[in-house]
Amino acid sequence: MKNKIILSLSVILMILLGLYSHHWVAQTSTNQAKIQNSRMTPVIFIPGSSATINRFDNLLTTINTSGPTHSILKVQVNTDGKLVYSGSINNNDRQPFIVIGFQNNEDGYNNIKKQTQWLTSALYSLQERYHFRTFAAIGHSNGGLIWTDFFENYYDSDSFSVPTLMTLGTPFNFSESSLQRRTEMLKDFIQNNKKLPTNLSMYSIAGTEDYSDDGIVPIQSVIAGRYIYQKQIKDYTQITVSGDNAQHSNLPDNPEVVKLIQTNIIKPLSQTGRR
Repeated sequence: MKNKIILSLSVILMILLGLYSHHWVAQTSTNQAKIQNSRMTPVIFIPGSSATINRFDNLLTTINTSGPTHSILKVQVNTDGKLVYSGSINNNDRQPFIVIGFQNNEDGYNNIKKQTQWLTSALYSLQERYHFRTFAAIGHSNGGLIWTDFFENYYDSDSFSVPTLMTLGTPFNFSESSLQRRTEMLKDFIQNNKKLPTNLSMYSIAGTEDYSDDGIVPIQSVIAGRYIYQKQIKDYTQITVSGDNAQHSNLPDNPEVVKLIQTNIIKPLSQTGRR
């Protein structure tokens, strides 16, 4: 009698496991089909240290005023991994703007590594919710360092496709003004640069007040990005802007930077999203 009960329970358990497995496989296949067939190609922004998810407000308003309107979603990743959403993505918007920021937005190499882990979790959560695979990446200041860490250590070409990265005033060698004095972070980035996606096009934008720095970041620190990306990816382009709003904190609002984003990020990405 006891053996019959055990056998019956085992059969029931096997049936339940089979039903669950079938449901899981079907759901996973459906999600993957949605991702592969998605026409959504967002532009994802990461602000620099000490900056919030509102960092790009002026930039996004300027872009939306001068062309087709993009819906804006902001995501703050808290230290416990919880995602706090504000704004929304319109159902018919194929190229929304998504800003990902961090509750812990402090400076420092160790903190950048933590922020990259939070970014990765946020990207997969966003993909599960909105079913996109292709996106373009923009990072201001340390936001460019977070993207670099992501591409070298967390990027999976089976999950995402990122044709373009643009960094604005990113200090690839932190505050060092001499390329002869390489920080630990720069050394790590150079050592791991063969992990970068080879089909990536990268634009590194430097601002300058006096052709030595942008008021905060030495121009040589921005230029150090070439030792990471050059000859490892599809295209690497270094651009220097000056004049009004060329200071570090104002770079996202610089008129030339806005044009560069529209020409090299938004327009090509919109063509990528067409079927």
